[in-house]
Amino acid sequence: MDVLISGAGIAGPALAHWLARFGFSPTVVERAPSLREGGQAVDFRGEAHLSVLRRMGVLDAVVAARTSLPDMVFRDPSGRERCRLPASYIGGEVEIRRGDLSRILYEASVDDTEYVFGDWITSLHDDGAGVDVTFANGRPRRFGFVIGADGMRSGVRRLIFPEYRPKFQGYYFALWDAGGNDRDLTCAPGVTTGSGWLMFRSSVPPELMPDALVAPGVYFDSISQVRMPTVSSGRVTLIGDAGYGSTLGGMGTGLAVVSAYVLAGEMAAGGDAFARYEALIGPYARGCQGSPGRFLAPATRLGMWARDRLFGFLPKAPMFARIDLQRATAITLPEYVPAR
Repeated sequence: MDVLISGAGIAGPALAHWLARFGFSPTVVERAPSLREGGQAVDFRGEAHLSVLRRMGVLDAVVAARTSLPDMVFRDPSGRERCRLPASYIGGEVEIRRGDLSRILYEASVDDTEYVFGDWITSLHDDGAGVDVTFANGRPRRFGFVIGADGMRSGVRRLIFPEYRPKFQGYYFALWDAGGNDRDLTCAPGVTTGSGWLMFRSSVPPELMPDALVAPGVYFDSISQVRMPTVSSGRVTLIGDAGYGSTLGGMGTGLAVVSAYVLAGEMAAGGDAFARYEALIGPYARGCQGSPGRFLAPATRLGMWARDRLFGFLPKAPMFARIDLQRATAITLPEYVPAR
């Protein structure tokens, strides 16, 4: 059966890989003209994440392309160190540049997937037996299912759930390639900045933030969360940040690959696949969501003092410090049997 996936970031290619192995014919449509290179480091934490990479056959490639990051050091404007988070606390078992991971997943799926770059979905009509899709540039086509893997600003979500928008958490951040892996940050109330990195508190909602603020080569976004009572409608569903997004601190990369495995496996099992997918992934995804703004850029000097004390305590309390690992592993993965 033909399945259309919107988005060629992380969740999209991972899902395409699994769908092909379960006997589906996936097509991935991506608005960008090519794979997005570069980007900051992302990580995988715990056996749930690593076991899916192992089952995909890409773990060795991910490990070979791994990067390492230093401690995250917070300084005041004079350069005095206030606190630090050790790299062993803030990172996962494997860290990799987002662009490198995207390329690995693309290469793992491209032989069995049709990729269409430079196009996007403009309308969806689900008649119960299939979904008729129109595109900005390509001809209309019909698919058995449509999956939105197109991130926090998902176009598929806007088409099927126009009433749901990401919930703004009161902060914005910007990332750009400044070279190196520096995590030396300067902070003041409501703002933290460093080489290739900026986070600041703001009451301006995302829909009022002018696009002109974004320069070429800069990734700029609000810190927001996607929380919906359901991520499926008929023969259309959402995966990754499109359905369960949490900008920064939400272990979204690991969640994307785990969700891809589960969604494809449930679709192969037939029946009410989307409901089973949501029942398994929904609680896990919501447990992984985070809102790092108030920790990384507290709004007041008192908040900064509390942040400094907390970050100084965490490395001394291993069980408390690895709550992130507990959340990343809080799922029992079903054993699906691929067609090949």
